[in-house]
Amino acid sequence: MDIRQILEQLGLEGKKADAYLAALELGSSSVIEISKKAGIKRTTCYDILMDLEKEGLISETSKGKKRLFVGEDPEKIQRNLKNKERLFSEILPQLQSIHNVRGAKPKIRFYEGKEGLKEVYEDTLKYKTEILGFASDDIMKVLGMDWAMEYLAKRKKNGIWAKGIVPGTEMLKENFISKDLEQLRITKVIDHKKYPFSIEINVYGHQKVALMSAKEEIGLIIEGEEIHKTMKLIFQLIWDLLPEVKVK
Repeated sequence: MDIRQILEQLGLEGKKADAYLAALELGSSSVIEISKKAGIKRTTCYDILMDLEKEGLISETSKGKKRLFVGEDPEKIQRNLKNKERLFSEILPQLQSIHNVRGAKPKIRFYEGKEGLKEVYEDTLKYKTEILGFASDDIMKVLGMDWAMEYLAKRKKNGIWAKGIVPGTEMLKENFISKDLEQLRITKVIDHKKYPFSIEINVYGHQKVALMSAKEEIGLIIEGEEIHKTMKLIFQLIWDLLPEVKVK
């Protein structure tokens, strides 16, 4: 896309992009000069410049009795976008909490391959709520320990706590279970020989459940209120029956 098309994508639709680009190129200029440069009728150009001034993209000055218009620094567009993004981020949790109306059918999304598995894990980091997880160490074997540490770092940076029911393999004990507090996690351990979990299940967000089969390189995200609620209760039932982990 060229500059004009991109500006249109950013909200400067129609002749607004032409007027802004003309004012930016000409410097301090009259309505007539800008309208000629932009190929817009003078009266129309004046109305557009007034709109751009309200949006903070054009400012007015004068030279004697002559009224001039100046295109604001392009960085102002970038600052405005960042400010809008920040404001939207503030209300995003509330919007997500009311996203699905009651009675809506659960949404199901499938992901394949290593990159697909990574996408599923990335989705669990979009919410500040606690993650409840049935863990498996297969994911480290498929995506690698470097990826696991990178994911963990992102979760910690976002301040997201996790609660895990975890097979007591030596690898998980050494790298994760023994570092629970440091890694923002509370863990309870099951016998990995008696209960050899081969998939991982995460219950998170407002109504999401993710299932990841590392061996099959398949991921699944289910978004539904009743499924989320029931999986949360199943997790809590098993959690309540397991003993606390004594960290040495």
